[in-house]
Amino acid sequence: MRVAVYHSNSDVRIEERERPRIAPDEVLLRIEASGICGSDVFEAYRRQRAPLILGHEVAGVVAEAGEEVTAFRPGDRVFATHHVPCFECPRCRSGHPSTCELLRSTRFDPGGFAEFARVPAPQVRRGMLALPDGVSFEEGSFVEPLACVVQGQRFASLAAGHSVVVVGSGLSGLLHLRLARAAGARVYAVDVSSFRLEAATRRGAEAALPAGEDLPARLRSANGGRLADRVIVCTAAAAAQRQATALAEPGGTVLFFAPCNPGETVPLPLFDLWRDEITVTFSYAASGDDLAAALELIRSGRVPVADLISHRLPLEEAARGFALTARGVESLKVILYPAG
Repeated sequence: MRVAVYHSNSDVRIEERERPRIAPDEVLLRIEASGICGSDVFEAYRRQRAPLILGHEVAGVVAEAGEEVTAFRPGDRVFATHHVPCFECPRCRSGHPSTCELLRSTRFDPGGFAEFARVPAPQVRRGMLALPDGVSFEEGSFVEPLACVVQGQRFASLAAGHSVVVVGSGLSGLLHLRLARAAGARVYAVDVSSFRLEAATRRGAEAALPAGEDLPARLRSANGGRLADRVIVCTAAAAAQRQATALAEPGGTVLFFAPCNPGETVPLPLFDLWRDEITVTFSYAASGDDLAAALELIRSGRVPVADLISHRLPLEEAARGFALTARGVESLKVILYPAG
């Protein structure tokens, strides 16, 4: 079978590998749609472990089901997640399953940028969902990234009536924009790219604000003299992360959804945060109910995703897809089609 092997953002190679063999409690998935995630092009995190077969935003068809698998049969249209928690350890029981040791050790074999992938038993039991009629494979590939957004906004206690500023209007920022609007919030988009700001405007942002030192003043001007009740940071840019807390109203919350580079530190104005009772929180990944909620949001049309796809490419053009995603100035979501 064909796979796309990542060496760096500028070096992605198509190779032939043996099709995975499954155990009795596993599934072989024929991957019909596989989205390139911003984390896939996060070189500070990925390159040191290359070569890799990445890809975790997938949907496809069950090609084979082991004899112990009862919930799925060959031919079923499904979404599958690459990571699942145990739902039993103290971290899971405390409401933070994304920190579970099992979640951080489970993955597809070999990855989502391949014609076929072996889905291990934990994911078959806790991380596969049937795609409803009317949900396409490419829409199904959005379940995982949207679920991450669902968890993040849940951690931030985002609610109807809030004013929200999304810093970084790439794909994750646009998903945050749409989910917050579906919740009844007013959303303001920030970015350095006019392409992404225009994309945010077309998808319902109250205002699109170019990043800059005067951003708090411009946010106040757009938001009736107030800063934001919720600030969602969807960019790893250090300047944006340093400025994020200055955009929050007293009593507000700042959600760092995108990480900085490993080993990098960002200073926080602790006195100001203490005085204004601003909450700072983080969110990594998603699982369980958030995956099911994301699928229902897509199925119901409350969070449209198909119009966020800017490029649809065969697996052979994976290198182009990575380049487009890494640049981020002329693409939103790039979907690869491994099965052809």
